[in-house]
Amino acid sequence: MSVDAVMHTEFPTGYVVFFGADGKVIMTPQSEEHSSTIRSMQIDSLALGRHAKVISDVYIDFPADENSAPDFAIMREDAQRRGKRYGFEDALLIAEVVSVSSARKDYDDCTAKYARYGIPVYLVVDPYAAEVVVHTRPTGSGYIAAHTHKYGSGKLPIELADGRTYTLDLDELPRPEPDAC
Repeated sequence: MSVDAVMHTEFPTGYVVFFGADGKVIMTPQSEEHSSTIRSMQIDSLALGRHAKVISDVYIDFPADENSAPDFAIMREDAQRRGKRYGFEDALLIAEVVSVSSARKDYDDCTAKYARYGIPVYLVVDPYAAEVVVHTRPTGSGYIAAHTHKYGSGKLPIELADGRTYTLDLDELPRPEPDAC
């Protein structure tokens, strides 16, 4: 599918669309847990200030056409869009919420990609495992530190590279219904 065709295609409401480097287009319905988890992270971000640059499902420019629209991202306060997008250099924290179809991508592919581009903090938020993996100290090949925190274990303060602290309330993250797995 050409870039022009993608830009002029109306995808069904309620679906997340992924574009693979191999030209595949993958459409998957967004679950209520996925949406609620992003909303919960957004609510927690209000402590950073009403006008903090927090985005969800908005493209961020990366080199080599590896652009991403992460589920949740906190940008530098002085970040400026270049055209319609922010650059990866302005991302302080990126989070991906695991869905049944995206687990490998979120745990493996995105971890390698975000580390390669020096994203200071990468969160894998997994409603199905009821855990959040916090990756810090990126290198060209991965993150030096990865710490797993279980849902229901209180508030998790996460230091941002600009000195602010984003606090994720692990008690408030939604869990899937038993039949949703």
